[in-house]
Amino acid sequence: MRVVVLGAGVIGVSTAWFLAEKGHQVVVVDRASGAARETSFANGGQISVSQSEPWANPRAPWRVLRWLLRDDAPLLFRPRLDAQQWRWGLDFLRECLPGRSARNMRQMVALGLHSRDTLRMLRRELGIDYQQLQQGILTLLFSEAELIQARAGCAQLQKLGVEKSLLTPAQALQREPALARILPQLRGACWSPDDESGNVHLFTVALAQACALRGVEFRFQTRINALECVDGAVSGVSITGADGAYERIDADAYVLALGSYSPLLAARAGLRLPVYPAKGYSATLPIVDAAAAPRVSITDEAHKVVVSRLGDELRIAGTAELSGYSTHLEPRRCDLLLQRGRALFGDACDWERVRFWSGLRPATPGNVPLIGPSRLRRLYLNTGHGTLGWTEGAGSGRALADIISGETPALDFAFCRA
Repeated sequence: MRVVVLGAGVIGVSTAWFLAEKGHQVVVVDRASGAARETSFANGGQISVSQSEPWANPRAPWRVLRWLLRDDAPLLFRPRLDAQQWRWGLDFLRECLPGRSARNMRQMVALGLHSRDTLRMLRRELGIDYQQLQQGILTLLFSEAELIQARAGCAQLQKLGVEKSLLTPAQALQREPALARILPQLRGACWSPDDESGNVHLFTVALAQACALRGVEFRFQTRINALECVDGAVSGVSITGADGAYERIDADAYVLALGSYSPLLAARAGLRLPVYPAKGYSATLPIVDAAAAPRVSITDEAHKVVVSRLGDELRIAGTAELSGYSTHLEPRRCDLLLQRGRALFGDACDWERVRFWSGLRPATPGNVPLIGPSRLRRLYLNTGHGTLGWTEGAGSGRALADIISGETPALDFAFCRA
């Protein structure tokens, strides 16, 4: 079949790779000048199946209320005259019910495990170097309440096949000596030995190059105008190329993998997708004291900040801002990352030579992505991965390629029909 993939982030490129591997003719279209230039550009770097607890859980409504008026809140909700935002918020509250939250966690874990295995398979087969470290993830706990909550979370994940256990502060220090600075503040940590870290941008660019060698056509700097539909089926995609010329691309199947922009394109075709952008920030800094910088990827649970070592740089990322489609860098949010990074790792980095970035994570209310056929025939979805696009990307692409090829994916997941 001829398949058009809309979007060249980690989700779209992974989908293109597995489609091409199955013998399909694939065209990838993206408005950027290359692969992984938007949400897949500078995220926190974690491949973190252990972080598969949905934002929408029974504790979330009280947290959101507590954070509502705080500019430094880890999750910042900025109310707007936006029906999509309010509808998403109401759906989020519904997904906080215990039964729904537990079901969503099962889905996220199943996809995360499948994707991590798929990523490792790609690494073996293609020899891609993306500054990967197989050092696990440590989640830092600074209060008794966090410790109690973490104990329950570890038990839940262990039942689902994810290795995650509690450590004492001394045991955490053995895993990561760079924690010596904050050892007196620690009450404990969670240890996830099978999780990893790496540079999603480098991975996606390398995989796109492998796709091109396999015959995948990439059309960058190309605006996607609309999905053209006839009798409930997508019949083509109208685009405007880098030269300003209008064109229509026809195919047997179309994959919508535009992240937070997926619902905007889908809406023009009469398809409502429950996806809303959650803006995240990152700071990338040169390491000047290697011994003071962590090699294990770190999650600071209280501040919702993650830290990953990427080569000779440190990536600090976090916060979520539900405020529409702006990618404007708010100085206050940027400063929060630097403040927390300094508090954790002192003089490990040159804090004056920082590169800030923001990106829009495509979040569904329950944090479970939309993967599978839509109600528009010939249109397939691969979007809504939220903060776990890097964790779930390779496996999502593999699973959707199976579905498009008429095969059954090798995981227990509720594939959608939106």
